[in-house]
Amino acid sequence: MKKILFVLPLLLLFSCKEEFLDRGSLTQLAEGNFWQTEKDAQLGLNGVYEVLQARVMYGGNLNGTAGIPQHDSFADNTFNNYKFEGPGNFVEARVDPATSFFNEFWTANYRGIARANNAIANIERMPKSAISDANRTALLGQARFLRGLFYMNLAIHYEDVPLILAVQSLQEAYVPKNANKEVSDQIIADLKFAGEALPATYPANQFGYATKGAALSLLARFQLYQKNYPEVVALTAQVLTLGYSLNASYDQLFTEAGEKSREVVFSVRFSQDQSDNGETFSATFTGIPKVNVQPMRNLVNEYYATDGLPITRSPLYRAATPKLNRDPRLAASIYFRDDIFLLDLNRPFTGNTATTFGQKKYIRNAPSPSGIGVGSPGGQDFYVIRYADVLLMRAEALVETNQLTEVYPLVNQVRTRVRMPKVEDVEGSNLSQAALRDIVRHERRVELAMEGLRFFDVKRWGEVEAAYKRATDDRVAAYRPVYRGRMSEVFPIPQTEIDANKNLVQNPVWK
Repeated sequence: MKKILFVLPLLLLFSCKEEFLDRGSLTQLAEGNFWQTEKDAQLGLNGVYEVLQARVMYGGNLNGTAGIPQHDSFADNTFNNYKFEGPGNFVEARVDPATSFFNEFWTANYRGIARANNAIANIERMPKSAISDANRTALLGQARFLRGLFYMNLAIHYEDVPLILAVQSLQEAYVPKNANKEVSDQIIADLKFAGEALPATYPANQFGYATKGAALSLLARFQLYQKNYPEVVALTAQVLTLGYSLNASYDQLFTEAGEKSREVVFSVRFSQDQSDNGETFSATFTGIPKVNVQPMRNLVNEYYATDGLPITRSPLYRAATPKLNRDPRLAASIYFRDDIFLLDLNRPFTGNTATTFGQKKYIRNAPSPSGIGVGSPGGQDFYVIRYADVLLMRAEALVETNQLTEVYPLVNQVRTRVRMPKVEDVEGSNLSQAALRDIVRHERRVELAMEGLRFFDVKRWGEVEAAYKRATDDRVAAYRPVYRGRMSEVFPIPQTEIDANKNLVQNPVWK
């Protein structure tokens, strides 16, 4: 499969002074003869996309700083056993502003912002003889989509952060932080621009670039976080007209064979044969599946029986055979004891994790035809947004605006894809707003588990403390979640940035 590999040629590489506020983080690209043609502009944009592949971003990790694919460990879905990677220590309150995770995640997002700003500045000033107005607008749409995505990561996790919208000189790099409202307004402006500027599709050989659907869906996600529910309803209504659909097989979707499904709205693309490919979220060890992301028992118990009832109420559930007669998404997402997790070695999972469960979703279970081992970088794309998420975002916004009629068919689309019963057939019709809210939140959890969205959900719902309690109640050996109020819901500004920039002050939560 040919993939767009967002790798920057040597001409475009930033200098080693790329750390934000580390005296050169926002240095300009070497201009020379570059930014002269439309091809140059697209190559420059590839350098912005390339930041998404970093392991602290969407590349994930197997033994290092955690990436976004591991962010479910910031809540109650998974346990980060290799606590030095970030999430495990965060939940156990053994971090401070000097913890390296916060700096690496901050730096990667600002690296992307710096590259996006550079692309925007250069594309805007390219002469009309070099690029048509329509193509200029579309390329600017890609750059602003990416800038919006990077700032969204910062606004959700750090909240008040510096808002930088232009290429900076060294002298201009000492900037204060902006209020979250200012940053949020800019995210919305960038994504609105992208939604109007980007095409709905690209030719097959350009698969992977941001589209109109990606921009509208990401904007809907951010508006959901802002609790601007009418906007979510309006935005998702547009996405529903763009030709997306659910993949017939939930299992197949999270493999390389599912990467071009019409369910994928936006993905970060990887190729197993690329030497500097950063994808390790699908990697595992040969003796234990994905040891640093261990599904929690409270997540496993959230999956209903096949009659659509919770396991506490279903006559189909048997504790002795807990995987049988369950929502098929459970077996597609989680390894149970004695499941074969390495097909080439016929190796069974012995339950040798702290939680006794293993991650299955996204995880490779055999070497590739090219001989790359299961613990090496792979070629699986990571889905930042997929259509099932769009349907459930719309359902949530409709619940919160008390428009309940359409919630049923939206949830039913997601359920019946895996042959689970419809809402009306189990919970009934004419349900209350509160009852439908619980249904939608349940569906988000089991549909999107281990896709990096759980912290986003529980923080938005005001349920971080409840999530910590669920994790505590699982009684995982040597795991002691400690809820510290807002300190458990917002990242500190990295101490290295505070030390380097006298105009930057720490989030008061972390003082």
